[in-house]
Amino acid sequence: MKTPTLLFNVVDDNTLWNNLKEGDEKSFSMLFERYYADLVRYGNSLSPFEEKVQDCIQDVFTDIWIYRNTLQNSVVVKAYLLSSVRKRIARLHERDHIFRKTASTDSIAFLLEFSVDHELLEEADDDAKEKLIHLNKLLNDLPGRQKEAIYLRYHQGLNVEQIAEMLNVNYQSASNLLHRGLMTLRREWKGSFSLLLLLSATSF
Repeated sequence: MKTPTLLFNVVDDNTLWNNLKEGDEKSFSMLFERYYADLVRYGNSLSPFEEKVQDCIQDVFTDIWIYRNTLQNSVVVKAYLLSSVRKRIARLHERDHIFRKTASTDSIAFLLEFSVDHELLEEADDDAKEKLIHLNKLLNDLPGRQKEAIYLRYHQGLNVEQIAEMLNVNYQSASNLLHRGLMTLRREWKGSFSLLLLLSATSF
């Protein structure tokens, strides 16, 4: 089929999604390029095996293309991709007998550590530098599930409903994870939580 020429760098996710459902390879490639780095970063937070993570991501996109005719018309593409990668890694753990033959996403440990960008620290004054380092430590001291929920909310921009689906919990449980994590931070931190966006997340 023929599709109109598009400026793919500014096309929204829903348009690309609907185009790939109709067999448009350029739209498929654009979504892959748009989210590959995020998916690798998130996948590495769930598994220490980088090559296997990349294989999982490739498998997710392969399935999307093969089964494109059966995909839902309306999805939040980023949330769908992140969730698909998480489920694929859970199945990988089950296959490799790492987590007692369970494919539950509850079994996956969140392996990312937040860190402050060196250039940001160099540009900050002493007071701001101290605040960033303190917030970074508080965040990394949180339990893994709370830290993952905050990562998905602040770094990936997912809402509570999408986080609940990602973590395979109900809405209230996801809300509680976020609330408990933020309350823990508030007990020790009096600044703006917008600073969370300045902390990068990297696997170790």
